[in-house]
Amino acid sequence: MNPYQVDLEYENLAVVDEAQDSVCLRLKESCPSSHASLEMEALGKCTGNLVIQIKDRPAEVETRDNPSQTNPLRRNHWSAATQKVLFSMPSRAVGRSQVAIISQGTHCSTQPCRTRQRVQNPRISTSTSTNNVLSDSENGGEENKKEQLVKTLLSLSVRDRVCRLRAMPLSLAAKTELKKLAVNDQVGNSLSGRQVPYCECLKVHIAKACRHGTYSCLPFLSSLQLGQGALKRLGGRFGTGVLSYFLFLRTLVCFNILLFLSVGVFLVLPQAIHSPYHPPSQHRYGMELLTGMGRLSTSVMFYGYYTNSTITSDNPLMLPYNIPLAYFCTIGIAFFLTCVILVYSVSKSFGRSFSVLTSHAYLAPKVFCSWDFKVSKRASVRHQSENLRTQLKEILSELSSGEEEKGWMQRLRRTVVQLIAWAVCLGSILSCALFIHFIYLHDQNPAKKDVQLVLVAEAHLLMMPVLVSCINLLLPGIFNLMSWVENYDSPSLCIYVAILRNLLLKVCVLGVLCYHWLGRIPADPGKTCWETFVGQELYRFLLMDFIFTVLYTLFGECLWRIFSQAVLKSRRKPAFDIARNVLELIYGQTLTWLGVLFTPLLPAVQIMMLLLLFYIKKRSLMVNCQASRKPWRANQMSTLFMSLLFFPAFLGAAVSVIYTIWTIKPSPECGPFRNLSTMFQSSRQWAHPSLAWLSWAQTYLVENLLILFLVAGVFLTVIYLHMQILDGQRKIIGLLQEQIENEGKDKAFLITKLQAIHEERHPLPSSSH
Repeated sequence: MNPYQVDLEYENLAVVDEAQDSVCLRLKESCPSSHASLEMEALGKCTGNLVIQIKDRPAEVETRDNPSQTNPLRRNHWSAATQKVLFSMPSRAVGRSQVAIISQGTHCSTQPCRTRQRVQNPRISTSTSTNNVLSDSENGGEENKKEQLVKTLLSLSVRDRVCRLRAMPLSLAAKTELKKLAVNDQVGNSLSGRQVPYCECLKVHIAKACRHGTYSCLPFLSSLQLGQGALKRLGGRFGTGVLSYFLFLRTLVCFNILLFLSVGVFLVLPQAIHSPYHPPSQHRYGMELLTGMGRLSTSVMFYGYYTNSTITSDNPLMLPYNIPLAYFCTIGIAFFLTCVILVYSVSKSFGRSFSVLTSHAYLAPKVFCSWDFKVSKRASVRHQSENLRTQLKEILSELSSGEEEKGWMQRLRRTVVQLIAWAVCLGSILSCALFIHFIYLHDQNPAKKDVQLVLVAEAHLLMMPVLVSCINLLLPGIFNLMSWVENYDSPSLCIYVAILRNLLLKVCVLGVLCYHWLGRIPADPGKTCWETFVGQELYRFLLMDFIFTVLYTLFGECLWRIFSQAVLKSRRKPAFDIARNVLELIYGQTLTWLGVLFTPLLPAVQIMMLLLLFYIKKRSLMVNCQASRKPWRANQMSTLFMSLLFFPAFLGAAVSVIYTIWTIKPSPECGPFRNLSTMFQSSRQWAHPSLAWLSWAQTYLVENLLILFLVAGVFLTVIYLHMQILDGQRKIIGLLQEQIENEGKDKAFLITKLQAIHEERHPLPSSSH
């Protein structure tokens, strides 16, 4: 028999007798004394040989004395002795008597607060309450025990009283009443009666005021988070997959805020206060915001604006501020902090997404325990009901998921289709990468003297960003078409395949671009300040990518919805393309990390774009999109996004920046690193004698490759150990779940044995025909 059906059979046992105190006493009362040892021996054998006796014994017992009895676990066939024994089991005594619980609290209140977890153990607490039922009924009622418990709590400190009340398995109303009697009244009387010093009384009032102030500020702090209420609505309507995209976007905003604050405070602000002289730009044709030329090229936006000077002050206590050293240290420390946060986020994301509790029984608490009864507003009730409905759909789809058995011809046909689709996708990616490479090789843009020709030349600078943005816009459509042809059974597998193909596209495109930015452009003698030119290129690529994303969101999704509803006569709207949108975010963030060395204010531009994109995507999603036809739960989606953000996005950008700093020669006419063979040499410019220890640290820690490899090894080891710990926890949880199922089988078997032994000693009278 299924153990869950067995539990349902004896879940609602009636109260028979609360004066008994142990399972052994029940056995002695239910059977003659001459057969007590035999019954205990039989029960001991039952627990020792479960596997054999579960298969053999119950089938014989069911039909031995009563052929009409087909199920010995039915309550209407249980004897009074069997019901008494079952009622005395610890699992049946939970929450049965509030008097017993209060009595248990009276005996346990003298224990220190650090043993609260042991008191909360249901097996210990319920067994203690069962043993004290008889004494409670004889010595007094519930009121006497409550008074005794209050007196016992008053002998403890306030903190221990609160801990003890939290540990008691009582209702909220009972805990509130006890807290009022044992905590609030006593503290108020002691404060009002001046039984404590004035400083202690003032400390209590200050702590209470701070606590109330913190609680009152929580709604305001929650409202400061980007789209907190909107995220709840989106997650409830569209599922966890779409919600993971917006959470990832909010995470990128936080990373860029950290990068912007570090660069802005330690680099941009000091240089803006001590602004160098730059001749006014002659280009004023209205395309500066798109190309980065004109006034923007001679501002704090780009590398060429910064000088190689040292800022001094008349105050002798102020240390000189070396701009090249500040430039190098700010970029290096910002990348190091970002790396640490990313490693920590990836490791924590593994812990949250790859849950060790993978039991299908998670559906029961989701059904019966997920509703928040404190919600009273109509809109909040609607959002919570949508959220629960979507989560239940995802869980049910996960439980019922599974590929159907296919013949070898169907499997062969699907394999051939997938190989052809992958060949088409990889061929298109390689063709686009080669096309971009050859366009860069033959792209000549000489300087023009005429105004109209200058306008044409500046517009020509947008050709490559527009071309790359068009490729990033059109190729994901081909990938989606190939995915539709492949017809994957699992929607999550379809998303992962689409993410992999889009990732290959972005990596190939960025690889070709980095080859030209860091290989060909620095070697071009016509580029007097190649760092500024590369910064302007990155700025244009980031801006064009944002413009094309917005245009696709406003027009592409809207036009597709209109076409689907008007022409195809379909009521359904298109689904949100998670793979395309996530890879666009990772692509833009990679451009930001690549360009922060040449464009220090590029993180600020990225922050504004991400904020606009958040609200544009949210509005378009609510109007133009609909939830997926196949609900699925994105358990590992956030972990995948963070992993892709760390590798290859961040590590690729970090390697490119480190290669630029250590290898490429800076421009001799502009920037803070002029007249240096490499940017890394600026780290040796410790002008003040008191900072000599930094020179030692830079020589033996930063320049030492062994230390860098050790740090990288530590980061990778942290992630690996975290994954191994999770794997061990998952195995332990699996063993515990198997043990719980075996406990249910043990319980069913013992009940059957107990009933069979009783029927052997007390046969039922034969029914009259």
